Amino acid sequence: MNTEKLLATLPVKDVEGVVPNDVTDIAVDSRAVSAGGMFVCIEGFTVDGHDYVEKAIDSGARIIVASKPVHVDLEKVAVVMVEDTTRAIGLLAPAYYQYPSKRMTMIGVTGTNGKTSVSGIIHAILQKANEKSAVTGTIGFDLNGTLFETENTTTDVLTTQGMIARAAAEGCSTMTMEVSSHGLAEGRLAGTEFDISIFTNLTHDHLDFHGTMDNYGHAKGLLFSQLGQDLSQHKFAIVNADDEWGARMASFTSHPVLTYGLKNDATFKATNITLKADGTKFTLAAPDGEFDVEMNLIGEYSVYNALAAIAALFAKGMATVAIIALLSKIGAVKGRMEKVPTELPLTMYIDYAHSPDAIEKAIAAVLPYKQNKLIFLIGTGGNRDRKKRPIMAEKASVADYVVLTTDDPRDEPNASILQELEAGMQHDNYACIGDRVEAVRHVIAIAEPNDIIIFAGKGHEDFQIIGKTKFPHSDAAIALEEADKKFGTGVIKK
Repeated sequence: MNTEKLLATLPVKDVEGVVPNDVTDIAVDSRAVSAGGMFVCIEGFTVDGHDYVEKAIDSGARIIVASKPVHVDLEKVAVVMVEDTTRAIGLLAPAYYQYPSKRMTMIGVTGTNGKTSVSGIIHAILQKANEKSAVTGTIGFDLNGTLFETENTTTDVLTTQGMIARAAAEGCSTMTMEVSSHGLAEGRLAGTEFDISIFTNLTHDHLDFHGTMDNYGHAKGLLFSQLGQDLSQHKFAIVNADDEWGARMASFTSHPVLTYGLKNDATFKATNITLKADGTKFTLAAPDGEFDVEMNLIGEYSVYNALAAIAALFAKGMATVAIIALLSKIGAVKGRMEKVPTELPLTMYIDYAHSPDAIEKAIAAVLPYKQNKLIFLIGTGGNRDRKKRPIMAEKASVADYVVLTTDDPRDEPNASILQELEAGMQHDNYACIGDRVEAVRHVIAIAEPNDIIIFAGKGHEDFQIIGKTKFPHSDAAIALEEADKKFGTGVIKK
C-alpha cells in the first residue's frame, strides 16, 4: 500500500528517516514482520513492542510506529512517533485492508452467554441458504466451512481486520462476529463497521476485568453506540426484551431496534413452547406472520438464541418462513450442549458453561428428562474472576452429584480454586478433584445406566492451560475411553 496514503490516517505524528514509497504489510509482532513492512510498537500487559524494534528491523521492517524513543538507523528505517500506538493501529489496520467491513453485511453478537450459539446458528442458516459466510469467535474463524484457530473471542484489531478482509476476498456476503466486552473496552473493533448488533443477556462474569456490573454493561453497550448516527444506513439493533439490560442496550443507538423474547412484548416472540430431549417446538410471532417452529436445539435458552438469530436474518432481508425452514435442518453448535455420540445406556453432553447463568440454563435444559442421576462436572479458570466461583457451585448444586475441578488453572493452585468453588455447594454429594483428567474419570467411575452427565467449562476446547503451557485435553475423549473400560466395547457410535 502507498505509504503516504496509509500514514495520512494518522492526523498527528512526527516522521523521521527515509520513508519507503510502499508498505508491504503491518505487524504488531516482530516475528511476523516481512521485508518492507511496518512494525507498530504496542505496549501490552506483559510485553512492550518497543523492546523488539531491533528484531523487527532484522526481519525487514522499514517503518517503525512508536510512542516513545527508539534507536534506529534513520538512513535505513523511518520512525513515526505518535502519542498512542494502540490508537494508531486502530486507524492503520482498517485503512491498510481498505476498510473490508464495508464490503459485506457485518453482524456483531455480544452478551454474557449465547454469543457462540447465536453466531453459529446465523452462520449455519446462511450456509444452508447457499450463501458464502464467515463467523469468528470463541471457536475460531470459520471461513466458508474451513476453521482457523484464533487466540481470543475478539482478536486484536490487526488480526480482526485481516480476517474480515480475507472473508471479503473469499466472496462472503455476511460475516458474524462474537464481540466480547474485553474486545470492546480495549478497542479491538476499531474500524469494524457493523450493520446488525445483537445483545443476548448480561449476567455475572468477567468482573475481575470490569470491576462492576455497570462497567461490564457499559462495555457491551459500546457495540450499539458504535452503530453510529448516520440513519441513512440500513442498520439494526437486536436486543433481548426479557433481560433487564435489554432496554439499556437499545438506548445506546438511534437505529431501529428489534426485540425478541418469551415473556415480555417483543418483535419476535415465542409462545406454546414444547421442550423435548431431542429438540424444541414453539409458535413464533414475527412482523411477517405467525409460524410453527421445530428445531433440533434443546432447552429454553436455545429458544432465545434461535429468536436472536431469526431477528438478525430478518433484519438482513430474509423472510421468516425461509429462516425457520433452514433452522429446522441445523444441529447444536460445537461444544454447546453437544451430545456425545455413544451406544452407552447414559447420556453425555459437552458444554462451555463457565458462568452461573450458563450453568443454570444447561441443567434446566436436561433436568426434565432425568431418569436416574444428573452428574455435573464444573470447573473454573485460575487467575480469573474469583467472585463467581461459589455462585457457580451453588447453581451446579441442582444436580444430584457434582464434581468440582479446574478448567485452565494457569498459575493458581488447584486447592485455591476448589476451595472457593466448594464454598457455594448446597449439598454434600460432590467431589473435589483438581486434576481435570482425573475428575472426568471419576465421573465415569460413579456413572450408572440412565444417568445424564454434563461436562461443563471446556466445550469445544481441545486443550488445558496449566502454568503457561497448553496441554492437549478432551473431556469427551477421556470419558469415552473410561466408559469403554467400564461398559465394554462399542461405546462410540460409528
